[in-house]
Amino acid sequence: MADERELDACYEFAKKLVLDAGKVIAEAIDKDKITESKGIDWDLVTEYDRKVEDVLIKSLSNEYPTHKFIGEETVAREGRLPELTDEPTWIIDPIDGTANFVHRFPLTCISVALLLNKVTEIGIVYNPISDQLFTARRGRGAFLNGRAIATSRVKDLIQALVAMEPWIAKNEHYRANVYRRMHAVIQGTHGIRSLGTAALTLCYVAMGAVEAYHVESVDSWDVAAGKLIIEEAGGVVIDTNGGKLDLMTPRVIAACNKDMADQLVQLFKDTISISLDENLM
Repeated sequence: MADERELDACYEFAKKLVLDAGKVIAEAIDKDKITESKGIDWDLVTEYDRKVEDVLIKSLSNEYPTHKFIGEETVAREGRLPELTDEPTWIIDPIDGTANFVHRFPLTCISVALLLNKVTEIGIVYNPISDQLFTARRGRGAFLNGRAIATSRVKDLIQALVAMEPWIAKNEHYRANVYRRMHAVIQGTHGIRSLGTAALTLCYVAMGAVEAYHVESVDSWDVAAGKLIIEEAGGVVIDTNGGKLDLMTPRVIAACNKDMADQLVQLFKDTISISLDENLM
């Protein structure tokens, strides 16, 4: 399925489907929501996560019966992460920013990506509350509500607005790194922001609203669509250590350009060196 006309059809079908599914979220935002824990107290799921994912997967399956799917709620139900193959695969997050949704904080979105041969060909991220539709096709640019977008031209980290997610420090495994890195970012940049949704924050890097974003302890469905949107807008998405991002276990540095990404990588490496020096004192 490498035919451009087929990809065009997939893109148009998925875009309409995401816009329709967004109505479920927009209509539900002011209602009382039924929530339950996934076993981690900061990772909530609502009946609407399931409803949106079921609608997306059912409709896509009917249209493309041979395609595979990796979805947040499906993985949660099955208790395992499927292997990413070369087959056409949709990676879906029905509601990214579920905690925001539960608290009626208006930064929440649907994220849908289509991969062929493990390469993302289509990325769609939609915030139905503010009616922001971010889209990208590989090699064709990135768009917000049909208007072309581009990343910031800032190249000096000290002038950058950088997004991070401090709530990840609730996980003891990430706590020390989060605190060290946040301190370094606060001291070494123009400012820091936390939006509570990885997919939407990646899109804000793509549109130039923030220069960079760092997050770990996320999954492929948080990143797959936004990564393509950033790259098509002129930015880069790499691993925290500076190498190629592993989409299935993403440790993300997303930036408006390579200079900015490299500076963040070095900043985080410096925090490790400083920590080791302090321990030796």
